[in-house]
Amino acid sequence: MLIETETTPNPATRKFLPGRTVMETGGRDFPHAEAAEASPLAEALFATQMVDGVYFGRDFVSVSAAPGVEWPQLEPEVLQILLDHFVTGAPLFRPGSAAGIEVAPDSDVSFEDDPADADIIEQIKELIETRVRPAVAQDGGDIVYRGYKDGIVYLQLQGACSGCPSSTITLKNGIEGLIKHYVPEVTSVEAI
Repeated sequence: MLIETETTPNPATRKFLPGRTVMETGGRDFPHAEAAEASPLAEALFATQMVDGVYFGRDFVSVSAAPGVEWPQLEPEVLQILLDHFVTGAPLFRPGSAAGIEVAPDSDVSFEDDPADADIIEQIKELIETRVRPAVAQDGGDIVYRGYKDGIVYLQLQGACSGCPSSTITLKNGIEGLIKHYVPEVTSVEAI
């Protein structure tokens, strides 16, 4: 089995492509070791003590190196763990781990979408799903809609996007511009 490795715009994160489906739908972010309890694979990656974050996408696994860890040291470890996992056909999640449940983000921002904004929200979600998420997945990350209020769209950055030095530029110059172009009611896009 060959696992391809790609760099991402985030120098701390690499994207690993096992040549098969990782997640049937959606993605799963493990921003710290405690979150990895649901997945033997994520747990094994964090067990190296050299990993700071893991993200499962449709056909890739993104791994973020802990501060001070260099990729020449970490990459062989990650490749071995991924090979062991995929060659043995081990499950991605533990049974009963609620792997498919989306958990609310760690954030002080909490609100419910106003039903009066349903058409605007639907347009925003459609743009994110069809235009933004596929492009961001190319770089080993994901962006998830979290809300809309008073002209502001709130998004959560995951995988390689979380902590990426260029994520603010991408968010403001790319994503915000795209959404504002198609949905004039949007005044700003913010990461939470």
